[in-house]
Amino acid sequence: MKKIFITVGILLLSGCSHNVVQQKNETHHYLCGTTPLTVAFNGEDKTASLVMDGEQLKLKQITASSGYKYSDGKYTFGTTGQNAFVERNDKVIMSDCVLAK
Repeated sequence: MKKIFITVGILLLSGCSHNVVQQKNETHHYLCGTTPLTVAFNGEDKTASLVMDGEQLKLKQITASSGYKYSDGKYTFGTTGQNAFVERNDKVIMSDCVLAK
């Protein structure tokens, strides 16, 4: 019984930390091969803003199996840990993006 309470407590706490990350407004800088990519996250609106193909994009957060995903129907930006990718019309156009330190 004690193990169940400990397990439930850990799951609840991990869920809280996941929500805290989503609430932040942050700007992250990625390096996609040799191409820099700057993404501004808005936790209140649950959006990610970036410039792609010379166009300012504001993508809304969508369901992701892991990490975070944002899309406007044409472009999708996704992150898992320190890595990110960009898709256009469901085709990956940048898959080697790494969070710059």
